[in-house]
Amino acid sequence: MKALLLVDIQNGFCPGGNLPVLDGHEVVPIANRLIDSGKYDLIVASQDWHPSGHGSFASSHPGKQPFELGTLSGKPQMLWPDHCVQGTTDAELHPDLKMGKIDLILQKGENHSVDSYSAFRDNDQDALTGLAHFLEGQEVTDLDVCGLATDYCVKFSALDATEMMPDVRVRFIEDASRGISPEGVAAAIEEMREHGIDIITSRQVLDG
Repeated sequence: MKALLLVDIQNGFCPGGNLPVLDGHEVVPIANRLIDSGKYDLIVASQDWHPSGHGSFASSHPGKQPFELGTLSGKPQMLWPDHCVQGTTDAELHPDLKMGKIDLILQKGENHSVDSYSAFRDNDQDALTGLAHFLEGQEVTDLDVCGLATDYCVKFSALDATEMMPDVRVRFIEDASRGISPEGVAAAIEEMREHGIDIITSRQVLDG
């Protein structure tokens, strides 16, 4: 059973959103080709779904600005602009994404007191989203991961997949993803590779 995990392909992370990733919208047509390819038995999408005033927002920390380092629940926390607030257009999946073929949309980041980059669990590695259990229940043997942003939510999702489902082969689709900084993307790819995650392109999937 082969599965595709689309990480946070939302308006908020595309141009015009509150936390845009450079060229983030460019992943949408690539993701759609993957969705339409027939190569996957199961397609899952994650969605950042923050309550208003989430603790990771700089606006929740008087005197702090977005992209400064702060603390959340006593731990270091990158502070972000308000983004992907529940029920807003910013939080919606990109309108051009072929959502009708997505089998499960998983929402994360709902706990006000902890951020949640990974689609599998929060940053404290305490609260689980149930994704690993779901994929195991579907007898998934291969998982391809892509989306936004490579150096944060995509990387953490891929790493958690390898740790929480050690028998599943995990691959990162590089051209179907975009990151916040070139340095962060390079470091993320190296870290994923070191953990046994294959770095591939969408062409390899489509031609495979």
